[in-house]
Amino acid sequence: MLKLGVNIDHVATIREARYRGRGFGEPDPVAAALLCEAAGAHGITAHLREDRRHIQDRDVWALREKIKTRLNLEMANAPEIIDIAQKLKPDIVCVVPERRLEVTTEGGLDVVAAEKSLTETRKKMNDAGIEVSLFIAPDEKQIAASARTGSQFIELHTGKFAEDFLSNSRREEAQTSKYEISPSLLTSAATDYEPELQRLIAGSQQAHALGLKVNAGHGLNYENLPVLFRVPHLVELNIGHSLVSRAVFAGLDNAVREMLSLMQSYHATPAAAR
Repeated sequence: MLKLGVNIDHVATIREARYRGRGFGEPDPVAAALLCEAAGAHGITAHLREDRRHIQDRDVWALREKIKTRLNLEMANAPEIIDIAQKLKPDIVCVVPERRLEVTTEGGLDVVAAEKSLTETRKKMNDAGIEVSLFIAPDEKQIAASARTGSQFIELHTGKFAEDFLSNSRREEAQTSKYEISPSLLTSAATDYEPELQRLIAGSQQAHALGLKVNAGHGLNYENLPVLFRVPHLVELNIGHSLVSRAVFAGLDNAVREMLSLMQSYHATPAAAR
């Protein structure tokens, strides 16, 4: 059975937009995690970034205490975060690259260049009873290096596939539109997702043959997922943004009804004047 790990970073991003540095605020990513569990999610993913732009230390400790499913801590291969992970003891860590100026993780790890350091981190995590995944592009050399580190998992970076799929969808929409379409749109949308999908297929097959378990994530949504299902040997998908985006609408009806019910207790005049 293909498992779903829900990334709750974007819930924390909304909170931090208003309450950054205040130690409290809404929406609560831990509450969101518990809702996801109740809905059937197999695990919760949270990225404790070095700059603490969304998930905070208090969040990961609360997650470790409260969730009942698998906790996946995304983390940079940085001493401070490694130390936290060893104490926190998530079920698994996914080591990802971090750049301070990026909006979200933009690419995979260069495992070839950092093989020694990543191997040392893998040993520390495994010694603490924590499984290790490396977030990488579907590249033959990176997959081979990941296997040499002794990691249990890789997570294939599906961002390029998702972008190519989006471009392909925009092209198809432009070609069928009854309205006049800008030539620049057709030019920019001329990419197909098939080459990148084939890289993911080949990468997953290679990783499986090397004894690595294969997860995937980044940019996955309700539209491109059926196509991704052509990739074999997938264990878990880690999805965040599209789930939070969908929740804005799929959960909106209940939110409005609850607010209207609450508003019924309001009276335009104070009790003493009635």
